[in-house]
Amino acid sequence: MTPRRPVDTGDPDRLYTVTGGRSRADDDSFDLVTLVVSECEPTAGMQSEHVRILELCRHPSAVVEIAAELKLPITVVRILLGDLLAMGRITARHPRAADSVASMPDSALLKEVLHGLRNL
Repeated sequence: MTPRRPVDTGDPDRLYTVTGGRSRADDDSFDLVTLVVSECEPTAGMQSEHVRILELCRHPSAVVEIAAELKLPITVVRILLGDLLAMGRITARHPRAADSVASMPDSALLKEVLHGLRNL
């Protein structure tokens, strides 16, 4: 049986430097499936991780995808995204969940639509 590797294999000193010593994001704006989109191009002098995030998010990307591409822990990515959001360089959109069963389309209407599609 092979020994289990720890999930976070990043160098703690590097992660400390990347986040400016922070261990938590300022708020809980980003969950794993929050979609992030760049609002601008990277500029000279930006932190390399910020540049990479802006490049990755030219098209909507989930937080978990960004973390995987950067090979960084989710907590570190959330901190970096919080920085970019505060600077107005990204926008974040949370997936919308259905409010309730009452807001769902009526099943009779869906059956009519299905019947209509089958008749095409």
